Amino acid sequence: MSAAAEIVVLNAPVADPALDQLATVLVDCVEGGASVSFMSPFSHADAFVFFRKVSASVASGDAVLLAARLDGKIVGTVQLGLDTPPNQPHRADVKKMLVHRSARGCGIGAALMARVEDEAWRNGRWLLVLDTVPGENGHRVYKRAGWTQSGIIPDYALFPDGRLCDTAVMWKRLDR
Repeated sequence: MSAAAEIVVLNAPVADPALDQLATVLVDCVEGGASVSFMSPFSHADAFVFFRKVSASVASGDAVLLAARLDGKIVGTVQLGLDTPPNQPHRADVKKMLVHRSARGCGIGAALMARVEDEAWRNGRWLLVLDTVPGENGHRVYKRAGWTQSGIIPDYALFPDGRLCDTAVMWKRLDR
């Protein structure tokens, strides 16, 4: 792929065609073995329902939903969770950074992460946290983007095929 991805904020209500494309990305990631909360088999309909719930979080102001488009088609996504307790108004959670396997290696993950940091700053959030499987694609993207790993929790979750996996807890302080 030669064109640069366009990173956009998807405002509520997120249109069904966008939800459909987001669901396609999620299903591809689960089919590729990513530990992103879902188990195999995982249907497109289930992924669509998941993103409809995300759309509701966007509508309530609890989340920002970003999408990466190549040639007008969504090939990646990430969420910024803004629903934090009253004593953590400066913090946000980065959730579900996903890139379709056909679009990997093009810098889309890095572009999504750069934009999610911009959106965090725009929303008054300067401390970001996430968790990820150590050594997997996302983990490498986060490390290259300057995230700090606080530790590893063993046997934290399952891969879609049922194998246990660890999680790395990571954070980044935004300084602007």
